[in-house]
Amino acid sequence: MPRFESIISRIVFLHVVAVVITSVFMSLALSWLLSYATNNIHNKAMEEQAVSVGDHLSVGADGNLELHLPSDLLGLYSQAYGRYSYAVIDEHGRVLFSSLKDNEALFPADSRSGPVEFLQQRRGEATVSGASVRKSIGNKTVWIQAGEDLANRDVLIDDIVSDFYRNVGWITLPILLVLLIADIAIFRRALRPLREASEIAEGIGPARPGVRLPTDEIPREVRPLVSAVNQGLDRLEEGFRAQRDFTADAAHELRTPLSILRTRIDMLEDQTMRNALRQNVEGMAHIVGQLLDIAELDALVIGPDEKADLHSVAAGVAEFVAPLALAQGKDIALLGTTEPVWVKGNPEMLGRAIRNLAENAINHTAAGSTVEFVVEDNGTVSVLDRGPGIGEDERGLIFRRFWRRDRRRPGSTGLGLSIVQRIAELHSASITVENRNPNGARFSLRFAPLKF
Repeated sequence: MPRFESIISRIVFLHVVAVVITSVFMSLALSWLLSYATNNIHNKAMEEQAVSVGDHLSVGADGNLELHLPSDLLGLYSQAYGRYSYAVIDEHGRVLFSSLKDNEALFPADSRSGPVEFLQQRRGEATVSGASVRKSIGNKTVWIQAGEDLANRDVLIDDIVSDFYRNVGWITLPILLVLLIADIAIFRRALRPLREASEIAEGIGPARPGVRLPTDEIPREVRPLVSAVNQGLDRLEEGFRAQRDFTADAAHELRTPLSILRTRIDMLEDQTMRNALRQNVEGMAHIVGQLLDIAELDALVIGPDEKADLHSVAAGVAEFVAPLALAQGKDIALLGTTEPVWVKGNPEMLGRAIRNLAENAINHTAAGSTVEFVVEDNGTVSVLDRGPGIGEDERGLIFRRFWRRDRRRPGSTGLGLSIVQRIAELHSASITVENRNPNGARFSLRFAPLKF
């Protein structure tokens, strides 16, 4: 059996095979029924002909039987016509009358048993089939045989079959095509609940973990599978919830010890030691903050009325990170449109995404260069740097959690870009990465702008 990816294709193929096989058997059955009906008609006609010949038998004045056939029957049984023949046999097996030129019986004498017998006899190259009817005339009993040359009857059958397939057979193909189209429509209608469930399943994700596949309209044969999938989703949601709660709880619990540690470090007299420890604590605090961001994003739901001005958000981020850039000998520039660019989304989360891109750019751009923020009126905000750029083999890795190009580099957690991607997914936005000429990278977030 061919392999089909579509269940509709499989069902239609099997149904077509079944229809073809059924059509073949139906044709054979019709042929048998036609032959059976023809035999019955033939036997009935031969019996009636024998009875008709018997009706013209009578007892003569000398006591012997006489046969006086009318002209129409004489023509029917004439040797020139050659299709029908008759014979009359007495109880001793003698042939009294016969239409055959040699005055012979149509069937053997030992076939005189019942009141009506249907017989078949080979005569030369011809096969004669007919009936033998017993009749009593006076005190005499005779058997009247009437037969037909089957060669003539086969011509009749061929004519009937040919006419049948000429008048009826031509509609078989259109009927099969209509049946095929109807099958496809019926199967598509029957499988519509599965397609709808598939569309719902495409929307299940970390942002919508509570969505489940409907079971009301699902066919009974598939319902156990859908129920098992829903149960698996329940377990996954519980696992996600436990992981999210653990991350949030751990991050919250770490904040207080870090604050106490930061206060005690500030009390140290050794300036060098104090600065080194403070840098380590700030790095840990940064990781804790990003863990809280991840936990918050997992539970974030963007309201239908929430909107944000990309230009205002980007300007706020540029102002926030400017001291960090200037402390490292790098500049900040805000370019592009100066008009508001409204998009659907949470302003705070959009600010976190742009800030993570900005901090990443500041960490990698060369000293003396400029980190640029470009806001476009088509709903795109980009952050450009003059760092080493992103290799083709790394573009599929940089958005993974905890992935770092250089794990020895201080201050890098590998969470920033994964947070950016998550925020983009929640806002139905896309994020792209391009290398600049001669060096540097351009990270772009594209949102669907709101139209007023």
